[in-house]
Amino acid sequence: MKEGIHPDYREVVFLDMSNNTQFVIRSCASTKEKIKLEDGRELPLFKLDTSSESHPFYTGTQKSVDTMGGRVEKFRNKFARVGVATK
Repeated sequence: MKEGIHPDYREVVFLDMSNNTQFVIRSCASTKEKIKLEDGRELPLFKLDTSSESHPFYTGTQKSVDTMGGRVEKFRNKFARVGVATK
């Protein structure tokens, strides 16, 4: 294996900023911060806005437009006349 051409593949702590969930995986992500874990290890820290722990799709809190009480039909009924051209 050639020296100096491979990325730094190491354990990194990913921190979900929306709910403070953290998980450790191996990654090549570049980081500037470090965090000290409860077991005494100091690892690079990568902050995330959302992860599978907080994203509505994965948590089951995502709402579908079809199940929101007919909002699409209400919109179509309300603005059905606007699309008709008058002469």
